[in-house]
Amino acid sequence: MTTFPRLAAFALLAGLVAACSSAGWGDYVAAGKDQKNVKPLTVEQLSTMVGCKPKMQVEASELRTGYCKTSDGEFFVNTFATEALKDEWMDRAPEYNPHLVGPQWTVLGPLKVLKALQERLNGDLHLTDHRTSQMQTAN
Repeated sequence: MTTFPRLAAFALLAGLVAACSSAGWGDYVAAGKDQKNVKPLTVEQLSTMVGCKPKMQVEASELRTGYCKTSDGEFFVNTFATEALKDEWMDRAPEYNPHLVGPQWTVLGPLKVLKALQERLNGDLHLTDHRTSQMQTAN
């Protein structure tokens, strides 16, 4: 099932890949409070946590994106080489789409799906444009 918001998000991701410079991946990091000196999770690791084998859409050193379809629904898992790249992507992401957000990763999908995944991924649910002071998160 392809929808305009998914196509727009994918186009946004592809544009970001083209615009970003190379950067190295750090240590693995899961969402949560103690994030220093730990490697960020990969698309594959995040997807496995929710019972999915991702179909890779973007494979670049700055950004990796995998498409998942589970009993919870359809969604995209994005990982970034740095937190700054994630923030830049979020600045350009469609503000009408909710995001599940963690250290150097985001998951994009319908709100119902993100709520189903939130506890397993331990991410913050961003319901509105994160650039405004009214940004709403659901924990």
